[in-house]
Amino acid sequence: MRVWDLDQKLLCDRHLLGEHNEIHTIWSIITNNLKGFSNHPETNRWRGKLKALYLRHEATAREMERRGFKHKSALDENLVTGKAVQDEFKDSIEAQERLLSDKDPDCAERIRRKVP
Repeated sequence: MRVWDLDQKLLCDRHLLGEHNEIHTIWSIITNNLKGFSNHPETNRWRGKLKALYLRHEATAREMERRGFKHKSALDENLVTGKAVQDEFKDSIEAQERLLSDKDPDCAERIRRKVP
């Protein structure tokens, strides 16, 4: 489970869509008080920051649509609470770029070129 802290434009399609799914999973766990993955470090990192998670989702959805994917799964804006900025990172931005580059050649190329 991972929501990256990089600009969504740097994510390849696979990681962009994967992040979108993870955002929905974390959102559902927190807003519905679900047990599964409720103590996962990535879930805990977003507790008290639903506004930041909501904003991340909105930016991810915009990037998906920019790439031609259809987005039809809005988050409930009425549930938005907490901090608007995610200030707790599992890894530095540089480390996240290296991790993604090592995982996926498409991400590596996007990161190398700093795709606008």
